[in-house]
Amino acid sequence: MTDPMPAGSGRRRLAARCRSITEAPPFGMGVFAVILLNAALMGLETYSGLVAEHRQALQAAEQSCLALFTMEMLLRVGAHADRPKAFFRDPWNIFDLLIVTSAFLPFLRENTTVLRLLRLARVLRTARFLPHLRILLLAVGRSLPGTASFLFVGALVVYVYAMVGWVSFASADPQHYGSIGRAALTLFLLTTLDGLTDAVRAGLEISRFSILYYASYALLASFVLVNVLIGVVLNSLDEAREMEEADARARERAANPMDPAEEVRDRIAAARLALDDLEASLDLAKSVPPPAPEPELLTDRRLEAAR
Repeated sequence: MTDPMPAGSGRRRLAARCRSITEAPPFGMGVFAVILLNAALMGLETYSGLVAEHRQALQAAEQSCLALFTMEMLLRVGAHADRPKAFFRDPWNIFDLLIVTSAFLPFLRENTTVLRLLRLARVLRTARFLPHLRILLLAVGRSLPGTASFLFVGALVVYVYAMVGWVSFASADPQHYGSIGRAALTLFLLTTLDGLTDAVRAGLEISRFSILYYASYALLASFVLVNVLIGVVLNSLDEAREMEEADARARERAANPMDPAEEVRDRIAAARLALDDLEASLDLAKSVPPPAPEPELLTDRRLEAAR
């Protein structure tokens, strides 16, 4: 989809120059280094003695990082001067634009805590330059619906077992099962199997049947549900990898547009290959002799012919 008005030659030249800069590998490596430098500066600011001694140098370094991020954002916007809508189709462009522009908002600059959180969000921009990290973040986002269903089922299992535990162990072990809240917290901590041995020993002192309670809960909550969650995440990871590969192919086609005549020739060649395969399969089918009829079928055919 193109803009309603064609871009002028000046906008095309500006976009071509900015695109040649932003698509160069040194540019990406340089921005990645600035992001890491910004993260290191935030870590240094946690040392009060160092901040008191080098406050001006740290502030100058932070301002330099902000200036470099602003320049990078301007170059990325300029690279889409001939097609502005394409800039906002990329979620990472919107994320980068919000992070950089927020540093110039007066009410955010006055709030130190919010400003530090926004600076911390710049570290997430490393996902733009690390494809594997970008795939992981996309997989986490796509796994949220499945994770919500998993949490609902997990909460239901914990609630049911907490009620059973309250009925069975409330009088003997009120510290862990004195209420539904304490029982749910106890079972939630047992999901990681940490302290399960002590819980089983305490339960055996109350009743021998408590081993069935803890064994069934450990099997259901720690093995079945956790494996379901792993399956949801792995499925989302495969989907995210496919989406990333599709986006990479789309960006490659956009960067290297194919000549319409060449595209038609490629389609014709693909159609010819398909027809050749179909013709070869038909020839193979004709060369195979038909199966011999069974004796019973021959007898039936002869009786029908005699009639």
